[in-house]
Amino acid sequence: MLQQLEIHNIALIEKVGIELGKGLNVLTGETGAGKSIIIDSINAILGERLSKDLIRTGKEKAAVEAVFHIESGKITKYLEEMGIEPEEDGTLIISREFTMSGKNNCRVNGKMVTVSMLKELGSKLIDIHGQHDNQSLLRTESHIELLDSFGTSKISSLKEKYTMLSNEYKNIKSSLRSLAGDKNDREKKIDFLKFQIDEIKKAKLKVGEDEELSKQRNILSNAEKIIEVLSGVYENIFSGNNIKSSVYDTINIVISDLNSIAKLDEKYEGLADKLEEISYQLDDVIDAVRKDRDNTEYSPELLEQVEERIDSIVRLKKKYGGTISDVLEYCRNAENEYDEIIKSDEIIKELKEKLLNTGNDLYKIAKDLNEERIKAAEILEAQIGKELEELEMKRARFKVDIEFNSLPDENNEYKFASNGLNKVEFLISANVGEPLKPLSKIASGGEMSRIMLAIKTILANVDDLPTLIFDEIDIGISGKAAQKVGEKLSIISDGHQVICVTHLAQIACMADGHFQIEKESIENLTKTNVRKLEEPEIKNEIARILGGANISDITLKHAEEVLKNARNFKNAYHS
Repeated sequence: MLQQLEIHNIALIEKVGIELGKGLNVLTGETGAGKSIIIDSINAILGERLSKDLIRTGKEKAAVEAVFHIESGKITKYLEEMGIEPEEDGTLIISREFTMSGKNNCRVNGKMVTVSMLKELGSKLIDIHGQHDNQSLLRTESHIELLDSFGTSKISSLKEKYTMLSNEYKNIKSSLRSLAGDKNDREKKIDFLKFQIDEIKKAKLKVGEDEELSKQRNILSNAEKIIEVLSGVYENIFSGNNIKSSVYDTINIVISDLNSIAKLDEKYEGLADKLEEISYQLDDVIDAVRKDRDNTEYSPELLEQVEERIDSIVRLKKKYGGTISDVLEYCRNAENEYDEIIKSDEIIKELKEKLLNTGNDLYKIAKDLNEERIKAAEILEAQIGKELEELEMKRARFKVDIEFNSLPDENNEYKFASNGLNKVEFLISANVGEPLKPLSKIASGGEMSRIMLAIKTILANVDDLPTLIFDEIDIGISGKAAQKVGEKLSIISDGHQVICVTHLAQIACMADGHFQIEKESIENLTKTNVRKLEEPEIKNEIARILGGANISDITLKHAEEVLKNARNFKNAYHS
């Protein structure tokens, strides 16, 4: 349930806070006062696309914050999937800030989320029905979704299986198309793959080879310097020259000198022993230096070979991957693709058989879906008929027309759609003697609004959306029909929080919470305010709706009577 809404710098609203309650919350006000801004603000925290034109003139950014109380396990589960820890008391805070530069900052319980995540969460919190939703009823393709949302969990389960199998069916068809393509293209592909495979295999690459070659090139490029340095090191440490003795000889002389006085004090013997250890370590160093010096060879020919090998590897990496491992992986994939094409006749045969079997399984599920939809349609027709009767369309007949496309095409394949093999269309006869017609043939906006309200009423009983919003559902209705719509909204609000923007007194009088939207102009500044009405303000607002700007005693009396009748209905229904 939506408990609180804070709006900053959206259109004419500078700063507004609204505290909403259970039951039916009604928003009224003069045309142009800003009622639609409230709906736009709610859409913002539901993840809908926003225009920077919504930001109040002269401001760089706008923000909306909404506080919900949630009890649905479905919402809690989705929050956990988003990595958001639900509050123990069920509090859920959603905020969205958007700027003139197009940046969005969305948070759920303080955690940053994307707009798409916000939209997914919003679809589980609120269902908004506006005038444009009547247009969705005119789109035949939406009817099957409406029917399925009314259906049992069996329809939902079958659709999940159908979607999974349908994806597999499409993948098989895609594989078949790629394998059974143009013969010339196939031959070109085979030649191209063979060239690539041969080029890589001929190189006989080894993982890590490029790093070793780089080291080898570095050594070969500096071979003369290495030999010179190692020769000098060897001479200084071991061989010496005519001018000075080697380190090795000097250490041995020192050891001999220390040993000559070792009997005088044992510490000299210890020093000699330590120098002997150093002498042994020098032996190892001398051996290593000699071997490296003797094995290092300045060879321009070998350096050229290494350079050529490195260039060859670099070219292959540019063509087939950033590393030798990537190149080898590319080769393996090319070999697999090559083998698949070579063996394509056999694979095509297997895929065709698999496609046939998968198609048969898909057809069975589509047939089961059709049977379940027929059952759901019978119940929906009866319940919609009852709702229409209560909404002053007593003579109306509502029919769910279901077609099942059981005939395969010229390739002996079924025309599987995303929802099966059904085409579903809602038909209506608004008056006695008139034949059933598609909804698109209905001219009356009032009839369309009542049909949508009837459908929403039925669907509200099977979903667990906590909040329903009706934005000016009263278009095209008046009198007794308007009264019935108001009563129906009150009935729905018994199990859901309902927020309704209306121009009709018959609906406004049913409110459990009545909010007035007012536009105020001070000097060169215009802003919209929202305040919750209490008695006698509610009676005055109902009188304004009934009689316009000039409120007379008669209008006030009428408003009082309308409110009394509404209270009587609510007390009788809710008792």
